[in-house]
Amino acid sequence: MTVYIILLLSLISAIFNTADPIQAKNGGGKSVYFIPIEKEVERGLQAFLARTTQEAIEEGADHIVFEIDTPGGRVDSAGQIGGIIQDLDIPTTSFIVNQALSAGSYIALFSDTIYMKPHATMGASGVINQDGTAADKKAQSAWLEAMRSAAESQGRDPLYAAAMADMEIDLPEYGAPEGKFLTLGPSDAVEVGYSKGIVDDRVELLHELGLSNATVVEKETTFAEELARFLTNPVVIPILLSLASLGLIVELYSPGFGIPGIMGLVSLLLFFYGHIVAGLAGMEAVILLIIGIVLIIAEFFVPGGIVGLLGVGAVIGSLFMSGYDLGHMSMSIGIAFIVALAAAVILFKRIGMDKGVFRHIILKDQTTTELGYVSSVNRLELIGLEGIAATPLRPSGTAVFDDERLDVVSEGGFIEANKNIKVVKVEGVRIVVREI
Repeated sequence: MTVYIILLLSLISAIFNTADPIQAKNGGGKSVYFIPIEKEVERGLQAFLARTTQEAIEEGADHIVFEIDTPGGRVDSAGQIGGIIQDLDIPTTSFIVNQALSAGSYIALFSDTIYMKPHATMGASGVINQDGTAADKKAQSAWLEAMRSAAESQGRDPLYAAAMADMEIDLPEYGAPEGKFLTLGPSDAVEVGYSKGIVDDRVELLHELGLSNATVVEKETTFAEELARFLTNPVVIPILLSLASLGLIVELYSPGFGIPGIMGLVSLLLFFYGHIVAGLAGMEAVILLIIGIVLIIAEFFVPGGIVGLLGVGAVIGSLFMSGYDLGHMSMSIGIAFIVALAAAVILFKRIGMDKGVFRHIILKDQTTTELGYVSSVNRLELIGLEGIAATPLRPSGTAVFDDERLDVVSEGGFIEANKNIKVVKVEGVRIVVREI
């Protein structure tokens, strides 16, 4: 267990102490910052761009180039990123090195200039749900207007931005007849005025921008930011929560604190760490989580159940406070709950309540005969047995059956001593007899 704790602390230390790599080439008096926009557009990317653009401002950058290669992503994150770029007073350029699709094309439209590599594309910006189906008309209408506004913000013709998000716009001359989203190649982007030109690499781009002699500063994601982007992925979140719930449930049935408990705590830690780095969760969510865990532990020592319910509510509340999408977080928590319930049922059937923490809180002592306790036994084998009344039965008394003295009761009438009797009924400790 000590080894696991050391490894965990080492991981946390490495994450928090990872520096942002900066590569620079000394040139003239001006500086150009290259900031990548890669992979999916989500909250982790938004946090990275907020940090790097702020650093560029503080360090006196003269120009910012966003190197774009993304298939798109979340509409809400794209909107926030677009706002970050639009608020910059520094001249900006979007350099599309491969693709700027969907939310990526929206982000590119906010920069002052756009350049593309010979094989690059931008467009295909229809808004879809996480399950791949088309979004409702309200969401589509809002996104269509957002695309138009992004184009107009930099003086570009909004028709082509709208065609990227609306299949009903007919532009067959650019390979987008009605029923197909517009995707622009380098030449078409130049023709419609979206792109300033086609360049092969950074050197040619800087020449086109008149910054050939500028100092180049390259911003990259830190290990912590890369990890946060992975941990806040919509696919990873339910997996983390399921591992956390599964580990903690298994730990309840394990002796001591071992691998299952560590797995559950690490999963929970990674969930909150990723969301804190991505800017989704604050310390209030962590504090609420700690309060919830303390209340759940206290439930084992405080009767009533209310404390435990409050603890569970606090933990779930902290998860919702950390989530970016209420619907997705509800689904993730639901999946984790089903996994935990299934594990609890399986472990209960296979192991029972004799292992783990349950052995300390469940009373297993029995009032056995060996310990001096006498249990009430229904002696049905006495029915039909004949004996002699040792005392008068008025109607209760004592009788002897095969040398065993028993307390008996007659059916109601008086029976004299030494009369022959027969057991006719047994009800717990009540033995009913009849005179023969």
